[in-house]
Amino acid sequence: MHPFLRTLTLGGVLAVVIPIANLSAQATDPAAGTWELNLAKSKFSPGPPPKSLTRTFEATAAGVTYSAKGIDADGKPTLIEYTAKYDHKDYPVTGSPNFDAISLKRIDASKAVATLKKAGKVVQTSTRVVSKDGKTLTLTTKGRNAKGQRVNDVMVFDKQ
Repeated sequence: MHPFLRTLTLGGVLAVVIPIANLSAQATDPAAGTWELNLAKSKFSPGPPPKSLTRTFEATAAGVTYSAKGIDADGKPTLIEYTAKYDHKDYPVTGSPNFDAISLKRIDASKAVATLKKAGKVVQTSTRVVSKDGKTLTLTTKGRNAKGQRVNDVMVFDKQ
């Protein structure tokens, strides 16, 4: 085969295979799906807890797309959104009074750490663990909120 055709063929194959492999790896993210906050199993310091919270993670070619819809303690609707990769780089976040950027780092297949920043300064760190059976997601968050209060939350979510 002519070297140019061989290169062209190899390039075409790689252009198809690499994105598929990337999507396949992301699709196996155990956090992918919809998760409902289990208030009875969760602890909030400081309180009060939200009235409800649903988290959705979707694996995409751009990384993980996340949304959290809920009702806060005062009965007001909330919506936090971002799209990020597990590359420990900063990505913008909308809807949170506590942080405006996030960086994600995968620790292992079921565990990831998020560093949350406000105006470039680290304000919180969250560790997310999905149970071995894939039915429970636990999110432990430490740091400070927008009011300067210490945050030490353990949120437990059930897979929907």
